[in-house]
Amino acid sequence: MSTEPFIGEIKLFGFNFAPKGHMLCAGQIMSIAQNTALFSLIGTTYGGNGQTTFALPDLQGRMPIGQGQGSGLPDYSMGEIGGHTTVTLLTSNIPPHTHSLNSTRVLLQASTDNADELSPAGNFPATATSAIYSGNGATPNVYTGGARLTGTTDITGSGIPVNVLNPYLTINYSIAIYGIFPSRN
Repeated sequence: MSTEPFIGEIKLFGFNFAPKGHMLCAGQIMSIAQNTALFSLIGTTYGGNGQTTFALPDLQGRMPIGQGQGSGLPDYSMGEIGGHTTVTLLTSNIPPHTHSLNSTRVLLQASTDNADELSPAGNFPATATSAIYSGNGATPNVYTGGARLTGTTDITGSGIPVNVLNPYLTINYSIAIYGIFPSRN
């Protein structure tokens, strides 16, 4: 087996330059006339006008992903760019939930009219003008009509985007611009 790389082969290097016969994968625009073999393999997948220029892959700050569709995953095409380093969550991203509305004091209106009725005047709790007695010695119930409690809960969060970047180690990707022209199976 030859140690010479295939043209278009991408390798990782732990140093800060591209070795001889390689270029960093930094999206450079290349001349088709001067790099016909490489252009015949990658075309304008990564950019260029296809007449006089083509582009190398730009893996600066990007993570490569395999072409195709893995089980339960979307279909990825060659040269497709996607993803974000941060996202800002919207209410549509958050599961349904509730917030408590706590109060130390609630103001209720009261009426002295019809205090001994099941439905006091205005549907407000009533204060009797005379004592209410229960025949069996139990405390009588006070009935209220529907009540509406309004208020707001404190706003939580500040809208700062959430970091979704995987742990990483920065190294260089280089593409072979010279070498063995790969044959298909």
